Amino acid sequence: MNTIKNISLAMMTVLFIVSCKNDTKPEIKTVEVAVANTEPTQNLDPNASYAKVEFGIEGMTCAMGCAKTIEKKMAKMDGVKSAKVDFDKRLAMVEYDEAKVTPKTLEDAVTGVADIYKVKDMKVVDEFNAAKKPCPADCNKACCANKIEAEKKACAKDCKKACCSGNKKTE
Repeated sequence: MNTIKNISLAMMTVLFIVSCKNDTKPEIKTVEVAVANTEPTQNLDPNASYAKVEFGIEGMTCAMGCAKTIEKKMAKMDGVKSAKVDFDKRLAMVEYDEAKVTPKTLEDAVTGVADIYKVKDMKVVDEFNAAKKPCPADCNKACCANKIEAEKKACAKDCKKACCSGNKKTE
């Protein structure tokens, strides 16, 4: 019995010594990773007639899951030049080729992401409202005071207050 134990112990010791690696170099493996293409895959026609629409989206509960998913879905549509969804304002702004996309197809794309999303108040615009900066509540101090004439005119486009409209000078 002792002979079997001694032989087993000797074999385990030899196996342990042979199987242990004293190599201090780390093992390096090369892994190929596919890189996602962030450029639009469709070619936009420079001679096309592009329209801009803004519309509200009801049913969004998060910026990353909801708003970004809707934005990506619309941006991938053939003929869409740009798509932006503002989660905080619950507003979508899309510029598209009128020959390839209609407001109805945009609405279908939003509702196609999930049944909980609803489009409201879709309107064609010349410029997106999110880019405009309306005059602050205290128009006399913020909008018209200490501004050059061009800045006053730019502000007057968005501001309906008396101090911004007309040629009235304020201090």
